[in-house]
Amino acid sequence: MAQTSMTFRVDDSLKKNFDKLCEEFGLTSTAALTVFMKAVVRERRIPFEVKTESEEEVRSRGLRAFWALREEAKKNGLTGMTLEEINEEIRAARRGE
Repeated sequence: MAQTSMTFRVDDSLKKNFDKLCEEFGLTSTAALTVFMKAVVRERRIPFEVKTESEEEVRSRGLRAFWALREEAKKNGLTGMTLEEINEEIRAARRGE
């Protein structure tokens, strides 16, 4: 059977974690991907569930996070800040201050 190669980009951290797990399973990453590809071709489907949250679930989670942050701001006395003060806090956090 003729073989061909595939090249694709993936996050370094994901690749390292994947390689480590494959090694624990006794496989190379190439072997693991080949097993996956054969399962897809044989079953004519992705062999696991692929799904995303509904817009409603995302919105609901975002609102919960917003209200939690707002409550935390109240506890820390940060409710009267201007947008510029908030942005400066963010910049300082990013600088590690």
